[in-house]
Amino acid sequence: MASLNYNKVTIAGRLVADPDWRQTQSGTPVATFRVAVNRRFVRPSNDGTPVQTADFFNVVAWQGTAEFVKRYFRKGSSILVEGRLQERHFTDSQGQRRSVIEIVAEDIYFVDSKGEGPASRDSGAYGDVPPPPAYSEPLDEPPKFVDISNDDDLPF
Repeated sequence: MASLNYNKVTIAGRLVADPDWRQTQSGTPVATFRVAVNRRFVRPSNDGTPVQTADFFNVVAWQGTAEFVKRYFRKGSSILVEGRLQERHFTDSQGQRRSVIEIVAEDIYFVDSKGEGPASRDSGAYGDVPPPPAYSEPLDEPPKFVDISNDDDLPF
């Protein structure tokens, strides 16, 4: 039997609070934050009326991703996070061994349009920071398309 190891998570929701940003002793940037993700469901005993609740996920971002979060995201911002689940162990202040499962962010994306979301109430769409840089890859030549003259072979 082949060994299968796959750990990928994608969530989209809103930040519960401003991200907590700090640096490790070696100077590596790290941002931690919680994301609330709404979930609707119907309880069988609830006459079919949908009930809405939220799940809360702890997320940690490192290095450039942490810098990105620090610069552009605030409490209430919509965010999409792709990453992996990771279990971390620590000893609390009472000496008890604890563990926590968190999402380690690998990619983070904007969800709100410019001018939407909680930061738009402040000075500009992103509060007191400049808007994100626009990115577009220059095309050396236009894309090439294949002309299909006989579409009888197409399955649709």
